[in-house]
Amino acid sequence: MIVRSIARCSATRRLPLCRPRLFQAEPRRYSTFTSAVTAPDGASQVSMLGAFTSELDRIAPKFEIEGSQIQILRTPSEFYETLKAKILGAESRIFLSTLYIGKTEHELISTLQQALRAKPRLKLSILTDALRGTRESPDPSCASLLAPLVTEFGPARVEIRMYHTPNLTGLRKKYIPKRINEGWGLQHMKLYGVDDEIILSGANLSTDYFTNRQDRYHVFISKEITDYFHSIHDAVSHLSFLVNPLAQEPAGYTLSWPASNLAPSPLISPRAYVKHSSAVLLPLIQPPAVPSHSSSSASTTSSERSKGTNTTIYPLLSLTQLFPLSTPSTASSTEAPALSSILTTLSQPQYKTSSWTFTAGYFNPSPFLVNLLLRTASVQNTVITASQQANGFYGSKGVSGLLPPAYTLLSRRFLERAEKEGRKADIGLKEWRRGTVGEDGGWTYHAKGLWISVPSPSSLSPPSPSSPEKDGVSISVVGSSNYTQRSYALDLEAGACIITSDPSLQQRLKEEKDHLGEYAGVVTRDDFARSERRVGLQVRIAMWIVGLVGGAL
Repeated sequence: MIVRSIARCSATRRLPLCRPRLFQAEPRRYSTFTSAVTAPDGASQVSMLGAFTSELDRIAPKFEIEGSQIQILRTPSEFYETLKAKILGAESRIFLSTLYIGKTEHELISTLQQALRAKPRLKLSILTDALRGTRESPDPSCASLLAPLVTEFGPARVEIRMYHTPNLTGLRKKYIPKRINEGWGLQHMKLYGVDDEIILSGANLSTDYFTNRQDRYHVFISKEITDYFHSIHDAVSHLSFLVNPLAQEPAGYTLSWPASNLAPSPLISPRAYVKHSSAVLLPLIQPPAVPSHSSSSASTTSSERSKGTNTTIYPLLSLTQLFPLSTPSTASSTEAPALSSILTTLSQPQYKTSSWTFTAGYFNPSPFLVNLLLRTASVQNTVITASQQANGFYGSKGVSGLLPPAYTLLSRRFLERAEKEGRKADIGLKEWRRGTVGEDGGWTYHAKGLWISVPSPSSLSPPSPSSPEKDGVSISVVGSSNYTQRSYALDLEAGACIITSDPSLQQRLKEEKDHLGEYAGVVTRDDFARSERRVGLQVRIAMWIVGLVGGAL
């Protein structure tokens, strides 16, 4: 969900100025080598992709793998069964970063117990958000569900951590209601690592995400990539509270700040916490230093892939709230600069035969992202978002029931702007619906990401509605981010950009995109003009709420 201008005060960071750091796109700001980002006419697809990688090399770490090392899951049940199977087969480590684990997920806890009992050397680390994970306390909560794992297996084998934003302290924390306080920042990363494999997703760990809440799920079979994300998980864990089981407490646990943590408590010294946290995290999210004489040109990509790899993975992080306000946004986030670089490259005329699909269940992309999407040279582009009937708030009582039409209004505004800027013929909007929320067979939509098809240069003309694109997907971004202003100013986000010349992976990425499209129908301005889609003052009030607490779901 989203942070709009009204949410500026909710994005404060313990400072008198009530102002979040916003990402401002500056095309091609990472390199002075313009030749490195220009694909020549008649170039191979690999060199055309090299125009993207040459800039991304300067933004984020990268890993070269085979396309066969990525498995794409399609459904919530497949995600859940795969996760359980990998947990039961674990030998040395399990680490799970998520917003929360559902308080009734006893089967998942039982699966973890089975794995730990079977393998005495197996260790488990879980990182969730403190505000979401303790919201129901002293009633059953995520924290009370997990604490018994420490009791049974001991703190040497099981560690439960809960991240607390440094933005919510003092009187603000004392008086702001629990249902609203999540608007000041969350641990939103979704990293599910087992041994040398990791699942990157936008899904949390609760029943709806295992059954009827559509998301995306990519399995990376790579020790190097898994180790990298484990280092992020471990660093944030040691900047978080520790859950200690305590039967005497009504909630069944306490939260403590270990002396071994890498920073002082955010509730006691928020400024010092941010200062220490940024020093820990900055070396992890930045790419290795590039020699001054190197331009990381497309030829580098070809050389690397000649060694047997055909796919490049760029981990993308957004950790803005853990950096001082004076920190450039390009240092605290690699996701926003990476997306800016990709879409800026896609605006060049030689990519007119390309196409993109962008999706977000809670549709309100950051303004910089909207601007760049509208400037691309690509044609036959599609935005997929949730219909009102696929929004988790559909049919809710009170103000929350106004949120689905609020997102519909935001979708309408995007479509109107696209048409105003002359993109009516090549940017379409689709709404995803599979039944109706609250009814038998009804699903909700939570998928988010980007797919880009970069056809081989032999393509003589761009695709058209009457001649659908047949090329596979060469570039995709997957992860936890909702791509909103909130994602880049408040929450901790993790994902990856995949760039591949592997035909098999390109086809599988296309099939993933097409699968989501099977339940998506085209929506036009005429549809928005229908009486049932008109919105009034109440919906505009709901949009204020979206801005305040959006993204917390």
